[in-house]
Amino acid sequence: QASAMKRSDPHHQHQRHRDGGEALVSPDGTVTEAPRTVKKQIQFADQKQEFNKRPTKIGRRSLSRSISQSSTDSYSSAASYTDSSDDETSPRDKQQKNSKGSSDFCVKNIKQAEFGRREIEIAEQEMPALMALRKRAQGEKPLAGAKIVGCTHITAQTAVLMETLGALGAQCRWAACNIYSTLNEVAAALAESGFPVFAWKGESEDDFWWCIDRCVNVEGWQPNMILDDGGDLTHWIYKKYPNMFKKIKGIVEESVTGVHRLYQLSKAGKLCVPAMNVNDSVTKQKFDNLYCCRESILDGLKRTTDMMFGGKQVVICGYGEVGKGCCAALKAMGSIVYVTEIDPICALQACMDGFRLVKLNEVIRQVDIVITCTGNKNVVTREHLDRMKNSCIVCNMGHSNTEIDVASLRTPELTWERVRSQVDHVIWPDGKRIVLLAEGRLLNLSCSTVPTFVLSITATTQALALIELYNAPEGRYKQDVYLLPKKMDEYVASLHLPTFDAHLTELTDEQAKYLGLNKNGPFKPNYYRY
Repeated sequence: QASAMKRSDPHHQHQRHRDGGEALVSPDGTVTEAPRTVKKQIQFADQKQEFNKRPTKIGRRSLSRSISQSSTDSYSSAASYTDSSDDETSPRDKQQKNSKGSSDFCVKNIKQAEFGRREIEIAEQEMPALMALRKRAQGEKPLAGAKIVGCTHITAQTAVLMETLGALGAQCRWAACNIYSTLNEVAAALAESGFPVFAWKGESEDDFWWCIDRCVNVEGWQPNMILDDGGDLTHWIYKKYPNMFKKIKGIVEESVTGVHRLYQLSKAGKLCVPAMNVNDSVTKQKFDNLYCCRESILDGLKRTTDMMFGGKQVVICGYGEVGKGCCAALKAMGSIVYVTEIDPICALQACMDGFRLVKLNEVIRQVDIVITCTGNKNVVTREHLDRMKNSCIVCNMGHSNTEIDVASLRTPELTWERVRSQVDHVIWPDGKRIVLLAEGRLLNLSCSTVPTFVLSITATTQALALIELYNAPEGRYKQDVYLLPKKMDEYVASLHLPTFDAHLTELTDEQAKYLGLNKNGPFKPNYYRY
């Protein structure tokens, strides 16, 4: 203790011992041997200053990683480096202009545009179909005159989609569909290149709706197409500006949650424009939901908790495409995986794939990780949370934050402790704690990144759906929810094949006649399950 007190004395000077240790000499001449760790701590402090001084030059992921493990600051590697800025002013209170003098946007910091531009350029390399579409259709501008209002995750990949829509002739205004998934530097790059974007990472609930409102409610600009992810934008226009639907030609929706809301509107006879359900197109279901989640679930868990998966007991709620992807990834890592499911068909698939089908209360006391991917609400209730074991990790892979009853944890007897960006410990009076990731919001987009190639498939599908609805002759689509024509699904898939140097076999005339097919597709009937 004495040596520790001496160490904190500002008048100490450091001296090197001959054996390489540190000695501390105090003004009265006494010499104390410092513990070896001091050297490390001092070095670490320097490193940290270095990090704050030059955030642009250092390979930020590796450095922020080492810091986040050794300190409780929110230098999570998933948090973009913008989180380390001390600027706490809300973007709503800032007056910002881009280089062209426009201020019709609201982002965290327009000065980060250059970084964002680089990220968008990297994403373009992995999004071959969108770039091909941009090249092919740029001349004829199939979206000329389209005024698209969009509400999606704002990442480098969606930026490539927005810029493609712009290249095809559309005017766009954009907000984020998730308060945590926005990449600030990408939003800045879009604002700099003239897109009215209203989004930043870590918005409040109030900011979230304010941003959507700023996109929709503009003098002299009326949207005629909606691109939505989760249905919040559609909901807001229905609630606040129902007259706008007179001019809107159609809605394109890409998530389970949003599609569910559209079918509810349609059933109640309240859907007043045609809507395209991109979520259930084969290219979205099989690729985005299955293959994308298979890779990003491990990424999100690893970055936030640094946990080892081998031998861990995991329960995954829901065995749809997202659940299948999560189960496959964790099983491959050596985890013991349980599945809960309400649908006997999906349940039987889980059993045949080698997973144990259980009810959540049967395993809640013993599992190490709980993952929800049902698209439902209150799948994990306060009762379940009370019974979990110490240090159980709880997260959600479904679109909205309704699956885990997080509101029930905000009670006086429980203590919340922020461990690092997007990671909270919720502590019970007896000392038990659970680890809650991203406050129950979408894990992969809040805490990690998503494979760009897979998003290229979804984004191309969305672009084609917008082109189809916008150019459809009057009467082709009624006020209902439609699936993308199979021909388009096949076209999206074919645009991605050259990446793998894949060669498709062509039918001979005789074979096509035998199968009763057109040589160029569609190759499967609509009822075919891939």
